[in-house]
Amino acid sequence: MSAKDSTPIRMIVGLGNPGAQYEDTRHNAGFWFVGLVARRHGGMFKSESKFHGQTCRVRIDGQECWLLKPSTFMNRSGQAVSALSKYFKIPMEEILVAHDELDIPAGAIRLKKGGGHGGHNGLRDIVSTLGGKDFWRLRIGIDHPGNSRQVVDYVLGRPSRDDADAIEQEIARAEALLPKIVAGEVQRVMNLLHAVR
Repeated sequence: MSAKDSTPIRMIVGLGNPGAQYEDTRHNAGFWFVGLVARRHGGMFKSESKFHGQTCRVRIDGQECWLLKPSTFMNRSGQAVSALSKYFKIPMEEILVAHDELDIPAGAIRLKKGGGHGGHNGLRDIVSTLGGKDFWRLRIGIDHPGNSRQVVDYVLGRPSRDDADAIEQEIARAEALLPKIVAGEVQRVMNLLHAVR
């Protein structure tokens, strides 16, 4: 019996803001994830103006997959996602978006399909431009500052050393499970990622 319970993933998007000043900020956790994927699978990002971002093609356990880092700012992320997915005819069910998540502690990651944008400007724009919500999300926990008025400064700030270490460890754990995600064995991955340790 096949372990697949989903269509294979053909496109992985990391959300973040372009520019050196944002590189190490919490809001760029999605960039950190796709950067690690590219390094592990021998890919090299290159700027593609027609896709409004940096792209990279890798093979993950034999499955071809596009990686994308939008070069638009976060609130225009959908422009890049839409351009690449339309060009290669990738339906939203075969797209995984890696993004920072305030509602999850630093050092935890969750995988889910569909749902709202939760106030995340990158997700909001992707939902708007794709015309639907049924893409996969890899939600990288960055914790919440505790006060909604502090959120903007918090996500655009750098995590503490402990939080950064915890986030990097969890991103590495999710990346190690990527062959299963890409193959469509998402339930198995969700069980592993969401298990309380």
